[in-house]
Amino acid sequence: MTRTVALVTDRVSLPIDYDMPLLREACAKVGLDTEVCQWEDAEVEWSRFDAVVLRSPWNYVDQLPEFLAWCERVEEATLLLNPLVVARWALDKSYLADLAALGVPVVPSRFAAPGDDPDVVVREVLEQHRDATEIVVKPGVGAYSRNVRRFTRPAAAEAAAHLSKLFGEGGHALVQPYLESVDRDGETNLIYFDREYSHAIRKAAMLMPDGTVHVPTLDFRKPRVADQDERAVASAALDAAANHLGLDRPLLYGRVDLVRDDRGQPRVLELDICEPSLNLPFSDGSALRFATVLANRLGA
Repeated sequence: MTRTVALVTDRVSLPIDYDMPLLREACAKVGLDTEVCQWEDAEVEWSRFDAVVLRSPWNYVDQLPEFLAWCERVEEATLLLNPLVVARWALDKSYLADLAALGVPVVPSRFAAPGDDPDVVVREVLEQHRDATEIVVKPGVGAYSRNVRRFTRPAAAEAAAHLSKLFGEGGHALVQPYLESVDRDGETNLIYFDREYSHAIRKAAMLMPDGTVHVPTLDFRKPRVADQDERAVASAALDAAANHLGLDRPLLYGRVDLVRDDRGQPRVLELDICEPSLNLPFSDGSALRFATVLANRLGA
């Protein structure tokens, strides 16, 4: 029996979902019918799909409660991949604290919320990381480097002002030391399907010293082979997440973004296991690998 799958996006993100055409083509090859659907579309009857796969609903940043409520309704109607428990946890960067507590090496992060003194938060991070020449301030819920900024030590007051701005918008935030390896080596994004490593890319630095923030278009990405220590950390992060969330099966898909610290050790910058860009255009056969594990999950 042919299985029908909804590939979920939103009204504005589909044009920058470079994975979608390749994934649809691969799904057809393994016998899956696919439809591209917007999660905000109230006319869609989600129960008619055998699975609803989160692909690029990236406007959730501005309406997270509504998006999570939608995920809950979908999971009541059919199979949501990755599941609701993943979305609830992984769309808030405080998951980094959970990963750290589980022994996963992550980029050191100071979490802050409205009510905290921004000047004190920034000062504490600078004092704790005396070797760091710069810090990064980012929202706790965000995508595509939106509202993420990089500040030098002399610009501590500006960093605190940006943190205050994020608080004023009603959100929490985090402050991290900026690791110099990012300017030199970029970050490595590792993609996994059903716990198996598929491929990796190198993403160039997005945050410039002058305050410019680049959008991670295809021009900023290149294929690369992940090192063994990177693969070990990425696998550990995915396993820790699955265990922490009590999942009875591996995550269908996930992306782990790594950077190297001052000692050259890989650390998790982000764990994107809800709606990640999977960089399918940079690895021949990756879309088919994804479609195959999806078909297997559905018994197709």
